[in-house]
Amino acid sequence: MTQVEAPAWAPMTADERARFDRDGFLVVRGVLSPSEIDVARTAILGAFQRAGEPGGHGLGPTGALHQLSAVSSLPELAFLLDHPVAFRYIWSLLGWNVHVYHSHIDVHPQIQRKQKDWWHWHQDGGRQNREIETDPRPMLSVKLAYWLSDVSEPGRGNFTVLPGSHKTNWLPGPPTRGVPWPQPEGAIQITANPGDLVVFDRRLWHARSDNYSPVTRVGAFFGYTYRWIAGRDETAGLPGRPEWAGFTGVQRQLLGHAGDGSGDHAWGHFPQTTPLYGVLREQGLLDSSIPALIP
Repeated sequence: MTQVEAPAWAPMTADERARFDRDGFLVVRGVLSPSEIDVARTAILGAFQRAGEPGGHGLGPTGALHQLSAVSSLPELAFLLDHPVAFRYIWSLLGWNVHVYHSHIDVHPQIQRKQKDWWHWHQDGGRQNREIETDPRPMLSVKLAYWLSDVSEPGRGNFTVLPGSHKTNWLPGPPTRGVPWPQPEGAIQITANPGDLVVFDRRLWHARSDNYSPVTRVGAFFGYTYRWIAGRDETAGLPGRPEWAGFTGVQRQLLGHAGDGSGDHAWGHFPQTTPLYGVLREQGLLDSSIPALIP
């Protein structure tokens, strides 16, 4: 576990990097302040309420919300994109030529009926896990999971992981979807308090436990990758919205709007007009020992 003490814009430590490489994830305690928790939680629960109304986003079979494009859905969550205590893990691992390609907000209330032991285990990245030939496949992206509810005990919809599995391409799962199957040996449910953060390699095999507790599970998730990988989030309309004027250059980059929008710019050919590069340069954090931080 990591306890937050580092100042803003400090890189991750050598110990954190070693543990991340070994386990595929880090748990970082107390990242968000009480006021930040309140802002994010209030916004997400408001979206949850609206989703269940006629004409709303809609809820899943157990009454849960899984809504993509977090900032397009809730612009008040933009501060989570580059929260300095959390975001340092992203640029430390991936460098400056990044964007958020996939994000979502989740709300899971108490499940009233016992569910079958469905196999929900997966790696993030979709077709990357079928179309890339190497073993292990490359990391390519890192995800931040902000916890906005009390999951300090198992059975509350906890993020469930198989430590060290990020360097394993396949798990022995069921022959087809829809077949009850036991979880893999060695899996653990991560416990966390509101404001805690989980940073994980997209290759880490993970799932969500069912929430049978009276505590509603609330979280926000942001996946970061290189700008030369296409995004899944719907962000094209953001520049036309009034909130856009209040977003920083780095936030705009992370939302898919940096430079002239060309493929060459996304390939990183113009660091001088890439906002995150500029901030890291001003802070003296372009580390030549880390390939992704070299211009």
